[in-house]
Amino acid sequence: MTTYYSEDHEWITVTGDSATIGITAHAAEALGEIVFIEQREVGDTFEKAEEVGVIESVKAASEIYAPVDCEVVAVNTDLADNPGALNEDPEGAAWIYKVKLSDATQLEGLMDHDSYQAFIG
Repeated sequence: MTTYYSEDHEWITVTGDSATIGITAHAAEALGEIVFIEQREVGDTFEKAEEVGVIESVKAASEIYAPVDCEVVAVNTDLADNPGALNEDPEGAAWIYKVKLSDATQLEGLMDHDSYQAFIG
């Protein structure tokens, strides 16, 4: 299991050809109190950098982008009733999607934990 990070502040934890996607703690903190999340559905497919949802906070709305080409295989529906979970545990229980990777070579363009920490500096 390996976790990667995008410049758009999404994380992706990969196991084989499956992965879990969410927003980083840095993104959740920058957004402030999250009050709504718009998510796509199981079966939806996305290309890298394509919008896959929207998060709204009391401060602003922010798009969620696919860090890699993928197909949604599960949606964290708990977030619809409790979007604030993204503030409480953004890199754990408040995952957004479980996906099947379409092109694992795209992971090479993402950052590891240390690189992401330097990026948000």
